[in-house]
Amino acid sequence: MKFSVFSTDLLKQLQIAGGAIVVNPVLPILEDFLFSIENNTLSITASDLETTITTQLEVKADANGQVAIPARILLETLKALPNQSIKFSVNDTYGIEITSSYGKYKLAGRSVEDYPKPKDLDAADQVILPAETLQKGISRTLFATSNDDLRPAMTGVYFQIDFNKITFVATDAHKLVKYTFGNIKSDVSTTFIVPKKALTLLKNALPDDAEVEVSFNKTNAFFSFDNTRITCRLIDARYPDYNAVIPVNNPNLLTANRIDFQNSLKRIAIYANKTTNQVTLKISTSSLNISSQDVDFSNEATEQLACTYVGDELMIGFNAKFLIEMLGILHSDEVKLELSTSTRAGILLPVEEEENESIFMLIMPVMLSV
Repeated sequence: MKFSVFSTDLLKQLQIAGGAIVVNPVLPILEDFLFSIENNTLSITASDLETTITTQLEVKADANGQVAIPARILLETLKALPNQSIKFSVNDTYGIEITSSYGKYKLAGRSVEDYPKPKDLDAADQVILPAETLQKGISRTLFATSNDDLRPAMTGVYFQIDFNKITFVATDAHKLVKYTFGNIKSDVSTTFIVPKKALTLLKNALPDDAEVEVSFNKTNAFFSFDNTRITCRLIDARYPDYNAVIPVNNPNLLTANRIDFQNSLKRIAIYANKTTNQVTLKISTSSLNISSQDVDFSNEATEQLACTYVGDELMIGFNAKFLIEMLGILHSDEVKLELSTSTRAGILLPVEEEENESIFMLIMPVMLSV
């Protein structure tokens, strides 16, 4: 089997697929890319058993065939080559010879017999989403997922599809983000949890302007766009009832400039305890006082910020790192912080939102030092 392809075109597709490859995989062959050629179309597959990525590009080939090629050495070779047409030659014992304008490179491939077979689409439902919507949903929620393997449901993003809208939810029990987009068409109403790794790879691979076909059954989700398909195993767990932790009555309302608020928190956080990242907000009618201290190193800082506030004077503590992250996800000039007491969660919302979109953020307070 012989084929030729431009090095940068191949490298681009390999970098998309390569995100699925892990160090020391369960099966040694998963260190390889699976190359399959059919009718001058090269399909490249990479997998870690949980997530599988397949991309395609056109090549000039003399025959159909398959071979497994070591991923690391192939990627490093292509990164070191300037853009040019390169030729691959695969013999009967899966020996591979790559020819460039600079010379020849030989490496040992493998038979594809042991490569895991791709998941099929049996009994799958489907919805079509704009890539931009999916990109926004992932970007606005992924940071809020948990790293706690003892609570697997919270290590992914919860998808709720409800005929004409889709909601993305993520929480780690300290913060919660819910992003809803309300202009889709779906014949089904369902929920599922997509792992963080798959969504990170999907986010990096999504084009700027395309439609994504999202198919799903009880065990797997499939994301197809352009010449790429990402398959992942869904998290088999029950997602917590996040609505139960949302405080209903929040009479105290703070409105502030988002950028000013975020920048002030970044400066004050420098002086906070590095374990708790605690900052204290002291809020009155016309001003917001932000302070922090680290008694172990005698560090202390305070700033005052102009704001609009309706409610009783209040002092509340938050993890500055979480609050800074959340403010960075929002895009409106001003934000609202709805509060009830110093021991109940705060609700962070943008003052202005795009049509058909809504985002809701919740952050748990930290206990103030007496």
